Amino acid sequence: MRATVLCFSGLDPSGGAGIQADIEAIGQSGAHAAIACTALTIQNSQQVFGFEATSKELLLAQANAVVADLPIRCVKSGMLGTTDNIAALAHFLHEHPDYQFVLDPVLVANSGGSLGNMATLVTAFQALIPLATIITPNTVELRALAGEQDLQLATQRLFDLGAKTILVKGGHEDTPNYILNQLYVAGELVSESRCPRLAGEYHGSGCSLASFIAGRLAQDDTLEAAVHHAETWLFQVLQNAETPVKNGQKIPKRF
Repeated sequence: MRATVLCFSGLDPSGGAGIQADIEAIGQSGAHAAIACTALTIQNSQQVFGFEATSKELLLAQANAVVADLPIRCVKSGMLGTTDNIAALAHFLHEHPDYQFVLDPVLVANSGGSLGNMATLVTAFQALIPLATIITPNTVELRALAGEQDLQLATQRLFDLGAKTILVKGGHEDTPNYILNQLYVAGELVSESRCPRLAGEYHGSGCSLASFIAGRLAQDDTLEAAVHHAETWLFQVLQNAETPVKNGQKIPKRF
């Protein structure tokens, strides 16, 4: 069977982000996606209206059920929603130290709206940072996690907290013509990538990128190769993204 990525993520009814983004991106990477659902959300391509989190007991039961019979090689997390679920994931990872772990530190949706209390989530996420093979924050998430506005200081702060590798995504920065991503390993900048900034906003781009990285890691890519393949693939699917309604965010066409 194909190498499997176990995703801890929430259901987005619009299909733009969350579980559906994970499944589609991991499938396109060549791996198989298994899911431990963290929450049911009420959202569309424009806004998050609310969510109901899965209990930590149910979350771990889902994860343990698939571990028993699928070839898990990597874990990816997106929306976790509650501090209990973050703690449950940390417990799960301590029980399975051989799994690679892609941490996409989702705090708010790109379309706007809370996916949990930011202040408490930021504190709880610190338990996951040392467990991650790679962390993939956008610059808003990076500043929130680190409590620093300067991006260099914020990145160093995460390394001080035990991070191993960080992919800083620059889509939220004021660079009108391009997006700059930076890959740091053990505190050092090892590569940068630039792509043209496409018009509009995109729903689920971060989920898709992190999941594709996880899929490639599950198939034994190096970190740099996994990131490169994921960035190349993501730019293509964003170029072909579909607009659901006039004011909605575009949904990546992942196939």
